This record gives sequence, C-alpha cells and structure tokens, in this order.
Amino acid sequence: QVQLVESGGGLVQAGDSRRLSCTASGDTFGDRAVGWFRQAPGKEREFVASVRWSAGSTYYKDSMKGRFTISRDRAKNTVYLQMNSLEPEDTAVYYCAAGRPIVGVIREERGYYLWGQGTQVTVSS
Repeated sequence: QVQLVESGGGLVQAGDSRRLSCTASGDTFGDRAVGWFRQAPGKEREFVASVRWSAGSTYYKDSMKGRFTISRDRAKNTVYLQMNSLEPEDTAVYYCAAGRPIVGVIREERGYYLWGQGTQVTVSS
C-alpha cells in the first residue's frame, strides 16, 4: 500500500519561496496523478496543482499559475511543489494526494484516493 509523506512546510515571510515535497513509500506512484491541495482556516480544501506521474503533464488552478510549479523526480519517487512570492493568503495546510490520471477529475478531490497527512505553511506579513 502506497503511503504519501509530505515535508517542507513551515513559517515564512511574505515574498519568500518554499518547496514542498511528497514522497511515496511502499510503492511507486505508478500510473497515477499526484496532486497538491490546500485548506486554509475556515475554508474548504482547494486544488492547487497536479502532475500525471507517467506522462509528466501538469495541471494548475488558474490563480496558482505563475507562482506555483509542480514537478516530479522519478529517481526519488517524489513530487515537488515550488511556491514563489508567497502571500499571507497562501497560509494553509497543504496536502499531497494520488489518484486517477483522468483529466476530467484531475482538479477535483473525488479524483484522488490516497492522501498524505498534510504540512502546514504559514506566511507572515
């Protein structure tokens, strides 16, 4: 059974960059989509970005394009989320998830069936 482990969260200042990592243990990501979601206090969880592990194609929430970049390292079995020019509004728990590589649901929680425990990112002003 694949388990997802996120790391890289912490406290940063506005304008800083941060890179989150999601590593699969127990197995590889295989033919899955691997996505990042986030949940801010008092808000619903929202899609950030995703990558199809096999094909390498990437998908973003429109508002995240340009500041956030998702990538994968096959050798390390790891997916990264590079976050630049962070703003206080980016404060959230960031979750890694793996699921079906289907474009129709790749931006939706229902497309994912494996979730990590989350990592907190706090951006101070």
